[in-house]
Amino acid sequence: MAGHSKWSKIKRKKAGVDAARSKVFSRILREITIAARLGGGDPGGNPRLSLAIDNAKSSNLPKDNIERAIKKGTGELGTGESIEEVVYEGYGPGGAAYIVEAATDNAKRTVGEVRHAFTRFGGNLGTSGSVSYLFEQKGIITIPAEGIDKEELMLEAIDAGAEDINDEDPDQLDVTTRREDLFAVHDRLEELGYNISNAELEWVAATDVKLDESTALTNFKLMSYLEDIDDVSNVFNNMKMDEETMAVAEQL
Repeated sequence: MAGHSKWSKIKRKKAGVDAARSKVFSRILREITIAARLGGGDPGGNPRLSLAIDNAKSSNLPKDNIERAIKKGTGELGTGESIEEVVYEGYGPGGAAYIVEAATDNAKRTVGEVRHAFTRFGGNLGTSGSVSYLFEQKGIITIPAEGIDKEELMLEAIDAGAEDINDEDPDQLDVTTRREDLFAVHDRLEELGYNISNAELEWVAATDVKLDESTALTNFKLMSYLEDIDDVSNVFNNMKMDEETMAVAEQL
């Protein structure tokens, strides 16, 4: 399981259920709004919107909220609010490379909050391209593991265009695809009857950096602080997420 996914799972356990659900809802609704603004409000002709709606349904997000987010993106509500996607790059303690995805209606405010987070924990916000070369964007499709024949899923996923399957987490199977194949693989697995709980693009590090316990703990604090910023959607870094490092996360 990718480090981002491991950390997210631990944080969800530690956070209150309602608070965690609220953050997930907000992130998905922003994605729906952006997808509708960029590609229109018809999910049949907008794969990104279709995927976002599927994720919303998997998270039990109310239908009215989904429809409102779509109308917000297409301008039907006339709110005048314009949400844009921004990606920030930087370094955390110990030289861990970070990519921070956000969706904001005020980029100046958001970059200030992100810069403050890095500075507070001894890191620094970098320029565009400063760390992204250390990562590759991949599609990650998550399927609950219960009742799934892993070998059969592997064969069908690869045949659909997937690259690999990770079964490290006993509760879920993560299908990895190339960035451009995410929608096609998702739709094919759905056609085959698989219950997909989430599908999105993630930044996967080409190489990991191993940090000592103290430095790893400070990075986890930075990650948590960044994720608590309202406009931030996802936080990725290249800190090695082995059992030893993940045990440090439990200290938070």
